[in-house]
Amino acid sequence: MKVAVGTKNPAKVHAVKDTLIRETIYITSVDVPSNVAGQPFSDEETMTGALNRARAAVEQTGAVLGFGLEGGVVRTVAGLMLCNWGALYHEDGRHWIAGGARLPLPDEVAKRLEQGEELGVIMSSITGYEDVRKKEWAIGIYTSGLVSRKEMFSQIVKLLYGQYLASTTQLKH
Repeated sequence: MKVAVGTKNPAKVHAVKDTLIRETIYITSVDVPSNVAGQPFSDEETMTGALNRARAAVEQTGAVLGFGLEGGVVRTVAGLMLCNWGALYHEDGRHWIAGGARLPLPDEVAKRLEQGEELGVIMSSITGYEDVRKKEWAIGIYTSGLVSRKEMFSQIVKLLYGQYLASTTQLKH
């Protein structure tokens, strides 16, 4: 089976490849737009970006399944938090959605985000690391490396692929 990942971001692509390594599938990655803001600012916008990427990955590659993984931020009563969503899109139009971890961002980061900066740019300026979004990202930095971006998205890939597998079998209740 051919599976596409709607990004070239190494952390996201490796999350899919490493999670599904035991499956007999061919995985390809393709750069597709999320059609949402460069910095999604809600669960809904982040979820929509993930679904747009998943659908576009299938359409562009002819794959049976397409994964879309998107990171964003969401306002909560506890402050601005990281959020991440994923979507799995089937060539027949069915799709599945899953979300992951939440982590509060420091006030100075939240202020910069609310002024229009993207989180990847902010994190690069704070850490001095280039392409932080392709490596540890904010989740790795604010968990002292205990949770990586790949690990965070791997959980979502498992949730998505598990839903897909459950939908292909007859579950008896």
